Amino acid sequence: MATKKKIRQSSSTIALNKKAGHEYHIEQRFEAGLVLEGWEVKSLRAGRVQLKEGYVRILRGEAFLLGAHVSPLPAASTHVSPDPTRTRKLLLKRPELNRLIGLTERAGYTLVPTAMYWKRGRAKLEIGLAKGKKLHDKRATEKDRDWQREKERLFKQR
Repeated sequence: MATKKKIRQSSSTIALNKKAGHEYHIEQRFEAGLVLEGWEVKSLRAGRVQLKEGYVRILRGEAFLLGAHVSPLPAASTHVSPDPTRTRKLLLKRPELNRLIGLTERAGYTLVPTAMYWKRGRAKLEIGLAKGKKLHDKRATEKDRDWQREKERLFKQR
């Protein structure tokens, strides 16, 4: 008898931070692993995470994700008290970490989480090395986006 294989067509993306692209000029992206607890992994699989208010800080030579909200599942274990906004350690290679330390401390960059996704069964966080946008930059970006949309409409009508 042949067994049927389960076909999983779920996206590997867990969460996106669309606000980061609006608020910052993202110049470079890095991939970091996350140190998670069991209930957090279950919540990530259910897609219960928000990166909108999250940010990355480098403390004592290590990178940490702060402010990201991982909602616990209602069926969470009774012996664990889940903290949704817990500080989570990020796993980066030492040369990458040294480079990020230098750029954030001396060049005035900030680190923002841009996306969270699965890679080979492990949760990964994409970190953007970014500089903040001014109000006129945000307006220019919005104006360019509107013009591109209008241009597509004009070409589509012909």
